Amino acid sequence: MKKTDIYEALRENPYPGRGIIIGKSKNGQYAVTAYFIMGRSVNSRNRVFVEDGDGIRTQAFDPSKLEDPHLIIYAPVRVLGNKTIVTNGDQTDTIYELMNSQMTFEQALRTREFEDDAPNFTPRISGIIKTGDGDFNYAMSILKSANSNPKSCRRYTFSYNNPIAGEGHFIHTYMGDGNPLPSFEGEPEEIEIPDNMDEFTDKLWESLNEDNKVSLFVRYIDLKTQEVQSRIINKNC
Repeated sequence: MKKTDIYEALRENPYPGRGIIIGKSKNGQYAVTAYFIMGRSVNSRNRVFVEDGDGIRTQAFDPSKLEDPHLIIYAPVRVLGNKTIVTNGDQTDTIYELMNSQMTFEQALRTREFEDDAPNFTPRISGIIKTGDGDFNYAMSILKSANSNPKSCRRYTFSYNNPIAGEGHFIHTYMGDGNPLPSFEGEPEEIEIPDNMDEFTDKLWESLNEDNKVSLFVRYIDLKTQEVQSRIINKNC
């Protein structure tokens, strides 16, 4: 698969929606994940990421302007033992709770479908990182409607064992702007993952559309020490 220039791809797409990146840093030292949200409506743009234990959650920047918390207030990142879960909705809690009851990532997601936001039927995208013994593996998932038909859900899971240093994958909800919004198509895009977290964070944020970007989270996990470094950038601050 030809690598995608993540920064160029983001600059050229005014509305990828929400996006998940997972991969291994070029020096092989870090398991890396990133998650961003965008918004077109006042309600969607009225959000920030805040720390919540080992993970993060969304909250209204101005509570007085919050119109409908449905689909926009949730915990995108939660940690379960040596597993980091990252998703674009409240399926984070589903994965956490069912994996804590000995179900698998895929089994947990079989209980969920795409979002009920007709006519877009936004895909639910999810990722999971499992670290241990100095290395890690990860998986990504998308649950999407059958060409905007709400009666049929298509489920795709992509697993990456023993990932190659410097490589990662990027999945997002929309192919671009539109009405209805066109759902993501194909496999997660293969991208490069740099060693420097601050450089990666800043370049991702700069590449997102200035009008539509809302928040960005980036985490680097040291595979030897399990030390965690994270950054949050909020447009509303």
